[in-house]
Amino acid sequence: MASGPRTGFPAPDFTLPGGMLADDTFERRDYTLSAARGRAVVLAFYPGDNTAVCTKQLCAYSSGLEAFEDLDAEVWGISPQGVDSHESFARGQGLRMPLLADTGRETCRAYGVAAPGIGVRRSVFLIGPDGLLRWKHVALLGATFQSVGTLTQQLSGIGKP
Repeated sequence: MASGPRTGFPAPDFTLPGGMLADDTFERRDYTLSAARGRAVVLAFYPGDNTAVCTKQLCAYSSGLEAFEDLDAEVWGISPQGVDSHESFARGQGLRMPLLADTGRETCRAYGVAAPGIGVRRSVFLIGPDGLLRWKHVALLGATFQSVGTLTQQLSGIGKP
């Protein structure tokens, strides 16, 4: 497994297609990490839409969005499925955060979380408003995920640039 970016260094920039459920509309657009500067970003890499642990994880993050917003942070889910799959997943679960499609796994490789067999290791990267990687957790097995409480605690130490 590649090591990926190091804490305290710039997070690899990327642009990925994705979308976000807003009321009854799934708004599709491209998401670029560097365009989010000024706010913290939680990058939640997950293996697949509509799988048991991924569904629990993304539902927890979606229902906890206010806690992230209170810390001036956005949450982006990233997996190898396409935008159509993400739309179905978001609609089926009522997910309220952007879901990004890394179908070629280039971003997964840049972050060191591409894995043979499972495709992507469940992992979370906290990017500061200055674009620096502030904290990361990469799961070996991925049967559990980092809680909203753990992530907001880590985020509370990230200040404005």
